[in-house]
Amino acid sequence: MHSAFQRTDHRPWPLPHKRWSWRQSWCDLLFAHWPVPAESLSMLVPDAVRIQEFDGTSWVGVVPFRMEGVMMRPLPDMPGVSAFAELNLRLYVEVDGKPGVWFVSLDAENRLAVWGARRLFHLPYFHAAMSASRAGDCIEYSSERLGCDVPVTFRGRYRPTADPCYPKPGTLEHFLTERYCLYTCDRSGNLLRADVHHHPWPLQPAAAQIRENTVASSQGIPLPTTPPLVHFSKRLDVVVWSPQVLPA
Repeated sequence: MHSAFQRTDHRPWPLPHKRWSWRQSWCDLLFAHWPVPAESLSMLVPDAVRIQEFDGTSWVGVVPFRMEGVMMRPLPDMPGVSAFAELNLRLYVEVDGKPGVWFVSLDAENRLAVWGARRLFHLPYFHAAMSASRAGDCIEYSSERLGCDVPVTFRGRYRPTADPCYPKPGTLEHFLTERYCLYTCDRSGNLLRADVHHHPWPLQPAAAQIRENTVASSQGIPLPTTPPLVHFSKRLDVVVWSPQVLPA
């Protein structure tokens, strides 16, 4: 039994009946969020996917972190394969009453991970030159997408500033983080959902110095010039189910 299943009472819907397929851990993660009107994002998702709002606005997340223990069940970790840096650009959506995440783009430094996620999960992964180093409680992070005409970069430093706590239902922090599936489309245009499970997010208030960030603007998303809402999380162990085609 994976450690993630030690707690399930917080889930918004029951666990899937099928066996989970993948395991992974998300480490030294920064949630950086900006409010962006839903009408500025609707062209990025299919018609069947609804952009969600909280207090009258939708939100865009830029999320740098490190992956560890990434492997298909029941295989062991593989050196050079199971651990790598990743950077996500994400939206908050709903399909048939189930809230989830829509990934606009995902950058990873591991070529095999990029290939596998594109092939098996139909996610828009890209190969990037990346680094994530720790000095005390401070994370120095850098990402530059490779082989693209438009620069897609993120450079910054972030750290937690207080002890962890769990976001309460009804709060913005809960809305942005407590999501237990992702949505995507395959090459044929079919809408897919992949369920995930983990403990509630242990979030910490954070301080972030973002020196460069063109991840959203490269996708035509206009981020406001105001500082983002930022949170840190040290580690979360996750299991993932294979994506399933949703009825048209």
